[in-house]
Amino acid sequence: MSYRNKTYVTFASEDIRYYRLMEAWRENEHIDFNFYDAHDLYISRDTSSRGTIKRNLRDRLKNAKQVVLLGSAHAKKKGGDNYSFLAHEVDVILEFDVPVVVANLDGDRNIDRAFIPEPFLEASYYTLSVSFQPKIIQFALDNYAPAYLEKKGKGPHYYEATIYNKLVL
Repeated sequence: MSYRNKTYVTFASEDIRYYRLMEAWRENEHIDFNFYDAHDLYISRDTSSRGTIKRNLRDRLKNAKQVVLLGSAHAKKKGGDNYSFLAHEVDVILEFDVPVVVANLDGDRNIDRAFIPEPFLEASYYTLSVSFQPKIIQFALDNYAPAYLEKKGKGPHYYEATIYNKLVL
């Protein structure tokens, strides 16, 4: 398998504006937020076949050390529909056993099962839910992914309020 050093951001197409916001956070010198984006690899064209797009998504995930799932009702629905590209990504994430940070787009700090695709819940996959804010997402990317390798839990988790307080959120 390839060297894994990228962050893969997955989302329902309806939520692409939040991915674009994450890119803007990364480019803003006044916001301490950074990630090596796996979307820069294996670019597909709009005219690419469905099979080519799925292969490219798989290749991107081969380079991912962690995933940020933009959690929303759309992500929940598409991530478990067995057809969409998001459902394919969820399947590959499960197969590759990649750490998943669920960034709740409604700002919720707790686990919101209405935002987590069913395959993760059915597998009792170890995910971490955070609010959609650059500081806590960055904290999760810096701390959760390395701890994931030790498999300290099963099923969805979240950070207690003390972590948010420490980050002044």
